Amino acid sequence: MIGAQLMVTTSYCTNIHPGETWQEIYLAVRRHVPPVKQRVSPDAPFSLGLRISGRAAEEMNARDADDFYGWCRDNNVYVATINAFPYGTFHNTPVKESVYFPDWRYPQRLTYTKKVAALLAEWLPDGMTGSISTVPAGFRTSLSEKDFPEIKKNLVAALDYLEELRQKSGKEILLSLEPEPACLLETTADMVAFFSRLALSPSHRSLLAVCYDCCHQALQYEDPAESLHQFAAHEIRIGHVQVSSALSLRHPDIGRLEQFCESCYLHQTVGRTEAGQLLRFADLDQAIAAAPDNVEEWRVHFHVPVFLEATAECSTTRFFLERILPLFPGEIPMEVETYTWTVLPVELRCETVVDSISREIEWVEYARKRPMKDNVAKE
Repeated sequence: MIGAQLMVTTSYCTNIHPGETWQEIYLAVRRHVPPVKQRVSPDAPFSLGLRISGRAAEEMNARDADDFYGWCRDNNVYVATINAFPYGTFHNTPVKESVYFPDWRYPQRLTYTKKVAALLAEWLPDGMTGSISTVPAGFRTSLSEKDFPEIKKNLVAALDYLEELRQKSGKEILLSLEPEPACLLETTADMVAFFSRLALSPSHRSLLAVCYDCCHQALQYEDPAESLHQFAAHEIRIGHVQVSSALSLRHPDIGRLEQFCESCYLHQTVGRTEAGQLLRFADLDQAIAAAPDNVEEWRVHFHVPVFLEATAECSTTRFFLERILPLFPGEIPMEVETYTWTVLPVELRCETVVDSISREIEWVEYARKRPMKDNVAKE
């Protein structure tokens, strides 16, 4: 499709745009992507992090897929990553824990993932590796030890399918588990242990990866360089990076962040005490209700524009991005993922969504090229 001029650049995930049917998603792409591309990549191919819902994957037929492929070709756009994490409705209604369902215990998750993989195999440019982000097994409190065999069985079946696609089409597509707070897999150590426990064949192991969401890992108070070192040391691939930023409050009064409580998304909150203990809450309102007074810093899973260093109430984890972005190899796809646009406080939406997305991409491109801060050595 794009050919020899193909370049890997920073993109954005279209889950920022409301839409569940394929026609709604396609309309949002046609409306928003061209002006973003014109600003950040007017002459070069532009990668697109496409979100496809379960409903859209079910609705799409061969004509729809061909039509979208043609639109991408005509507009010098290509798709190398698909967000297949939220299966159901993702905007304008309470989502909370339901975003993880169906999780990897259920055949619906497997069927959905295979459909998305088949589409990506059609659209993925030759010579590129594709990546599909997905649920990190499931929400922790919804799972028990007895669920592991079913989770493994479905993951292996998905990897079998990706291997078939690789053999038939020559297209390599990775299934990228996305660690997230309060899920079975939330820390780097969780991911390393899970990969070890799966005991996959070399072929399967080569197709299972990590979707590295920077906001999620910042909530774990992890050292960016050490996190990436652990993945590399255990030969765990990174399929793509979701560039996102969290709230950071260096004050024990978590009540200062009350305006960020809202009913749509889950805003997992992690406090760190002076002794280094991590206090975890499934949502921001729960942390505010508990109000422990021995916390020196709070971090909240509320994606804010990545160029923001602070809001009126607190700082952000932009510092985490400044440290980690230069450490990623240049060939790993990166996409800004500020899906919370519709629930951001008004003062943080002082420009159009196209302007904000463009500013975020421009900031990421700048940050990737800056010297690394705090004497963080490149791994």
